Amino acid sequence: MRITTQNGQVVLQADHMPVTADVRHLTDIQMRALGVSRVAYIKPVIVEGEGAFAIHAADGTPMALTEDQDTAIEAILQHEMIPTLLH
Repeated sequence: MRITTQNGQVVLQADHMPVTADVRHLTDIQMRALGVSRVAYIKPVIVEGEGAFAIHAADGTPMALTEDQDTAIEAILQHEMIPTLLH
């Protein structure tokens, strides 16, 4: 299975047929197909009384902290991962 993004959508290609999926509505099977190395979650957090944004792998493993959401998104995209926001 090959996974890419196209116009903000996740495109899963299996058996020579692309399937477009909205990342907000992925099934359990699609989420597992993306794998930990492909998806990173951004979550607003408070660190030492200051607002920050935590970046976590799909399995919840903490990866980084940033001062703002845009920096978190840029860092994830630079590592060829798919950013997902958590509220």
